[in-house]
Amino acid sequence: MTRGRRALALALAVVLAVACKREDDGAFRISTSTPVSTPSDADQPPVAINPVSPVEYPVPLQEQGIEGRVLLRLYADSVGALVPDSTRVSESSGYPALDSAAVRGAAGLRFSPALRHGRPVGGVFLQPIHFRNSRTPSAP
Repeated sequence: MTRGRRALALALAVVLAVACKREDDGAFRISTSTPVSTPSDADQPPVAINPVSPVEYPVPLQEQGIEGRVLLRLYADSVGALVPDSTRVSESSGYPALDSAAVRGAAGLRFSPALRHGRPVGGVFLQPIHFRNSRTPSAP
């Protein structure tokens, strides 16, 4: 490896190491209760407006009583529409079938936009998807 390439590789490694340790990635969380306050450009996060969740619980896992939570990283534009291909699993449930169901269902989610100083803005946010089996008692 030439000296220039070695220096470039070292610089890239340092940048990646710093970026990976960064705790504030500009995302904020959405929940069914009052939004969690986190540092971001938005004063108020997007709010889900679907009357019924478009996320489908995988039947085999539901029958087995398997439950979980998937945390999705989404990007909604200034009118609240999700940007295609922006959906990512930020935290896995530990069950690939639940993670996949959450990602598939996210395409049907609708949001009112985030607000900054009272004006609609686009941005990245975190959306939890809970898979709870109504047949088994579970914690809230």
